[in-house]
Amino acid sequence: MSAQSPPEAQDGAADEPGSPSWRKRERTRLVAAREAVQPGVLTVWRAAIDRHLLAAFSDLHEGIVGFCWPYRNEYDPRPLLARLRASGTNTALPVVIGPRLPLEFRIWRPGDVLARGVYDIPYPAYGAVRVPDTLLVPMNGFDEAGYRLGYGGGYFDRTLAALPHRPRVIGIAYDMAIMPSIYPLAHDIPMDWIVTESGVREGRAAVYLRNSR
Repeated sequence: MSAQSPPEAQDGAADEPGSPSWRKRERTRLVAAREAVQPGVLTVWRAAIDRHLLAAFSDLHEGIVGFCWPYRNEYDPRPLLARLRASGTNTALPVVIGPRLPLEFRIWRPGDVLARGVYDIPYPAYGAVRVPDTLLVPMNGFDEAGYRLGYGGGYFDRTLAALPHRPRVIGIAYDMAIMPSIYPLAHDIPMDWIVTESGVREGRAAVYLRNSR
């Protein structure tokens, strides 16, 4: 007789909070909810997030800001970054170099040639490789400790662990994405700050700092 657990016990363990199947299900649920939000509402939320970023991080216009091309109704940072570039900010987009490798950030400005990468997301075909001073990181979900639920590839965690110096990391999501816990794994790295349409949170301590509207 096999000592292996019955199939139903195995299935139950596989679906426990924090398991791969649980993360996949939660990711699917959160992305579907976000994609159901009407464009007009997203525009209002984006403008609120822009205001919070500018009010809380007055030095955003300095140095290099790394961002992600918006995907599946994520926050769109491009209008804000257009304003920042006008005052001298450099912006950079991530590039997937290969499976399980850290991301590379290339300087990008409107008009620069874009190619299509993972999930068909644009990335700079060329451009100087730089380490951003600030990263604006989209989140499918997040918890009060500042941990992020992404798409499961581990690219951002791997990148933050490998960079020669750590940028300031600002996770961006909508309030609807908050979770009691994402049950972080050993390699998960929390955001320094979290910004939603209702304000700014200190990611690691989960202290609510701002609720300007």
